Amino acid sequence: MKSLVIVESPTKTKTIKKYLPKGYVVDSSMGHIRDLPSSAKEIPAKYKKESWSNLGINVDDRFDPLYVVPSSKKKVVTKLKKLLKDADELILATDEDREGEAISWHLMEVLKPKIPVKRMAFREITKEAVLNALENTRDIDMNLVHAQETRRILDRLAGYTVSPLLWKKISPGLSAGRVQSVSVEFLVERERERMKFKSATYYDLKAQLHKEGENDKFDADLTHLNEKRLASGKDFDENTGKLKKPDSVVLLDEDKASALVDDLKSASWSVINVDVKTQKRNPAPPFITSTLQQEANRKFGFSARDTMSVAQKLYEKGFITYMRTDSTRLSGQAIGAARDAVTEEYGEDYLFERVRNYNKKGKSAQEAHEAIRPSGSRFVKPDKAGLRDREFKLYDLIWKRTIATQMAEAELEFTNVTIRATNNGTDADFRAGGKKILFPGYFRAYVEGSDDPEAALENQEKFLPAMTEGDATALDDLNFVSHETKPPARFTEATLVKELEKRGVGRPSTYASIISTIQDRGYAKSEGKTLIPTFTAFAVSSLLEKHFPDLVDSDFTSELEDKLDAVATGNQDPVKYLEDFYSGENGLKAKVDTQEDKIDPQEAKLLDLPLEGLEGIKVAVGRFGPYARMEKNGEEVTTSLPNDMDPSDISSEKLEELIKISEEQDKPIGEDPETGEPIFLLSGRYGPYVQRGEVTEENKKPKRVSLLKGMEPKDVDLDLALQLLELPRPLGKHPEDDKVVKAGVGRYGPFVVHDGKFKSIPKSDSVLDIELDRAVELLNQKSKSRRGSNEIKDLGKHPETDKQVRVMTGRYGPYIKHGKKNISLPKGETPEDFTMDKAVDLIKEKG
Repeated sequence: MKSLVIVESPTKTKTIKKYLPKGYVVDSSMGHIRDLPSSAKEIPAKYKKESWSNLGINVDDRFDPLYVVPSSKKKVVTKLKKLLKDADELILATDEDREGEAISWHLMEVLKPKIPVKRMAFREITKEAVLNALENTRDIDMNLVHAQETRRILDRLAGYTVSPLLWKKISPGLSAGRVQSVSVEFLVERERERMKFKSATYYDLKAQLHKEGENDKFDADLTHLNEKRLASGKDFDENTGKLKKPDSVVLLDEDKASALVDDLKSASWSVINVDVKTQKRNPAPPFITSTLQQEANRKFGFSARDTMSVAQKLYEKGFITYMRTDSTRLSGQAIGAARDAVTEEYGEDYLFERVRNYNKKGKSAQEAHEAIRPSGSRFVKPDKAGLRDREFKLYDLIWKRTIATQMAEAELEFTNVTIRATNNGTDADFRAGGKKILFPGYFRAYVEGSDDPEAALENQEKFLPAMTEGDATALDDLNFVSHETKPPARFTEATLVKELEKRGVGRPSTYASIISTIQDRGYAKSEGKTLIPTFTAFAVSSLLEKHFPDLVDSDFTSELEDKLDAVATGNQDPVKYLEDFYSGENGLKAKVDTQEDKIDPQEAKLLDLPLEGLEGIKVAVGRFGPYARMEKNGEEVTTSLPNDMDPSDISSEKLEELIKISEEQDKPIGEDPETGEPIFLLSGRYGPYVQRGEVTEENKKPKRVSLLKGMEPKDVDLDLALQLLELPRPLGKHPEDDKVVKAGVGRYGPFVVHDGKFKSIPKSDSVLDIELDRAVELLNQKSKSRRGSNEIKDLGKHPETDKQVRVMTGRYGPYIKHGKKNISLPKGETPEDFTMDKAVDLIKEKG
């Protein structure tokens, strides 16, 4: 007997082949073999005249979808049909979720087999799991198929109905989507909060003390003054920058803080309270789709899409269980394997006394009934798996998180010591905190947010000398510290995934594609790990908020998800569901038809930014990007906004400056003394720039050079413009081969170049002033490797420890290396400008 087994991917084909007996032929469908038409040319001729053909869904007849086999899949279908002719049975072995169930159903519909058909489902690709699935086949679950089909139709209806409206009213190429629009709304709403935010400054004191008769120093922070709490960031109103309850706290300004420092330097210091508490901590649950995406983003900077792509490969190669799941449950087999791994790796002392299991299921429940974990009844250790790079990192993460679930609790001891400084009727209370790990437990294997558990253990501990009430302490140093309240943090991929999951919007398996889409469509850009909404995002969100509020309402979208889950269990009629969403008086189609004429394109393109001082200046989005306009002397003046400008970067001063440049575009700032050509200061989509000569038929592309980073248009005079236009400028001949060395500015910033070899110019040097000797020095420096750490600057030997101190850059940013210790540079510090004095202070601060 010959059996044809069809899976989705070639990688899965290779893995499953190893476990099936002779007589089984395995091939892949390469994902879905048919779908709704993606363009007009895919619509069959007999349907082209139908009013609903552009949707690919017959909205007049029970929302019947029009499925087509795209040209890219026709060869796959032909191959599978040929293989089917020689088979005695067909086994559909696609993934066990709604998507996988739908792929199996589409295969049945297209291949039309006349032989027995079985549905084989498994959650891990191991020999045991595959053979067990082979013995326990089932029929296709049509409830799951209907749930996937309904979701696909729903997303098509939302996208194809609202997107054309956005093209007409705002800009071509935009898109709206059921989950996508809510995601963009989250980003925009957070950015509005940041733009409305008013910062406030407050001060506190930091003391360095030691217990009388001992040498060990420790830090303490001022918390109360004359028994009244000191103001901290949480006490300020975000919208006004003022204290919420000014009478309930003490606010120190710089003068008061400085005076208090002077007063307390002669105070008597003693311990008035010691509070010691022990705390036990349990490990986090094993990974589900969303938590894996979040942790991989935090630890490795992986995008949600990267994480799912790597996890898919690990699953298909047989290393992990199915990666689309919202269940934290572990099977008995997994618990046994994890407990064995704990004993082997760390010993009996680190094994939790009883089996620890997790049974939580999220709101948007997936069909896979187990968490993401290493596959099999015996977990392969990461260093024995033969994996590399991203696959190794992700598998190592999953392995550690899984075995940590069966490890003993971590036991911690927290000590809070209150020390009172008394002088001239002033009582100032300082608090010192200590943290000791009494037993590391699962910390040995896994610490959330840390790559190196051993290093994390060291960093978590903070020691204090043994103290009791009444002990005298002595002051070593006392300083005041300035703080500024911070606006709400922008979303990262990790925090956006967390927010979507918390609100019940979308499904974890779709988050990766949603986050990629909002960036691809120009609604957000990624800067570091943060997602920054664009001007287009503001315009689209404003239009949807005003005219289609349901599409950006997370509660409404979450309710749709609940109904989709009900379709999957057979408790919701999919046709009734689609009718409620799309048809009828309150359906999406009627809303779009009603609202379309009410939307003025010129108003839709205007941005309502929550910023002060923009009276008289309008900001809008157009075909060629964002621009500002205002009326001056009865005439409208417009200017493009630079591509690298974000909505939160806008201020009335910046806009007025850009408009001024735009007004004076025809007026040169001077003449080139050598050529006599006019020199202009202009502004375009890529920011302000200088230009030599006018655009004419003979001179279509006059020389242009953008202003350097940090330069303001108001600072540009003729001399500076001529220096910029000289770039790239020759510095002289290299002493080794007489070839010219040049300095210029490129895509990645200022550089020097010699004989095709480029070197970046550090911030401490200027491309306009750098000389040949310094350029040669830079060119002779070793190239930075793509991996590992690289030296930026050698500061020499520490004046006290005599250990070498170097400024380095690594995967997680700049840091200083002091002997074997690595300490991250504080935010805002420029590595090239970091000095030994600053390094000594930082080393001292970090102990």
